[in-house]
Amino acid sequence: MQKNILIGVTGGIAAYKVVEVASRLKKSGANVRVMMTRNAAEFVSPRTFQEITGNAVSVEMFGDAANFHVAHIALADFADAILIAPATANFLAKAAYGIADDLLTTTVIASDKPLLIAPSMNTKMFDNPATQANLNILRERGAIILEPATGELACGTSGKGRLPEPVEICAAVEKFFDSGNLRGKKILVTAGGTVEAIDPVRYIGNRSSGRMGYEIARAAVAAGAEVVLISGKSELEPPLGLKFVKVEAAVEMREAVLAEFDSVDAVIMSAAVADYRVKNPAAQKIKKSADTLTLELVKNPDILRELGGLKKSQVLVGFAAETQNVLDYARKKLVEKNLDFIVANDVTAAGAGFSVATNIASIIWRGGDVENFPKMSKAELADKIIERVADLLSGDKKFLPL
Repeated sequence: MQKNILIGVTGGIAAYKVVEVASRLKKSGANVRVMMTRNAAEFVSPRTFQEITGNAVSVEMFGDAANFHVAHIALADFADAILIAPATANFLAKAAYGIADDLLTTTVIASDKPLLIAPSMNTKMFDNPATQANLNILRERGAIILEPATGELACGTSGKGRLPEPVEICAAVEKFFDSGNLRGKKILVTAGGTVEAIDPVRYIGNRSSGRMGYEIARAAVAAGAEVVLISGKSELEPPLGLKFVKVEAAVEMREAVLAEFDSVDAVIMSAAVADYRVKNPAAQKIKKSADTLTLELVKNPDILRELGGLKKSQVLVGFAAETQNVLDYARKKLVEKNLDFIVANDVTAAGAGFSVATNIASIIWRGGDVENFPKMSKAELADKIIERVADLLSGDKKFLPL
């Protein structure tokens, strides 16, 4: 495994197991560096990791001037992936809320590389609602959580909270790098809703949360792709390990998409792009003086149609969020915009739509075949969409229509 792996060791008794993790990863061909918290150094000597990896170990924010110009940036740039093991409840809380008060947490927040986390702690600490909430936040951002094992704990109790065995941790790291069916491909994903200014305060928008597109971007990263996520309005944190471009209006999204289009292998347009914008937005806030307000709207550029006319070998995927005649409208859009397949759903159906974590969708293929999916999480649907994009790019017939 010719990868640069940065291991972050926090202050848990299971730190001793991570010595074997570092050794196994190095023997597999990885270039391993270790950073430790001060508390971790109370359990295992930094010199032990240094001898195992052949690289200097970083503990203090300003203690590595001889090795790095700016330690946390250099370490973040070094890594192809960061593995935190063991990850204490304290670390999970800091990582979830962006606290950067030592070298390890500062390096994590300075990194856009994949993050793998192996929690280890007392069962009650692991089950605590605060810890579980922090884990969920990190999962939503794209971190890969290695579930702790169940068994005897150092505190004398038994339950869930043991650090997985070193062989299991190393297998998870190797699987992450080896299993991607989009490795070597570049995928562009759009997400969120665009907003069109009425004046500096008000805008025309839609109900999109961006969750579907963010989950697709996460799935594409997990499949090994180089991912560009271009997002309109969304309150979600972008997944780790991708290029993130924030836009507001439809014309900005068009510019950002076209700037990337020639270099990508596939485009998945899940953003809810406004069909119209205000022709002449006011330079100052419009005062409430009359009983009615008339706005003149003009059509926004149809980004998906434009891409359909420009595409060469790229896979192009669209979405049809409808309230009636879902399949008919989706088929029309599929043909008119030269798509490879389209994901259609009825946003008025229970368990689907903009404000929930689940979806009920159908995939309609260019040849006319339809795949209907039951209600599932948007994360699960994203995985299915990415699998089908990968099949189109590889020519695999597993999911392609006959």
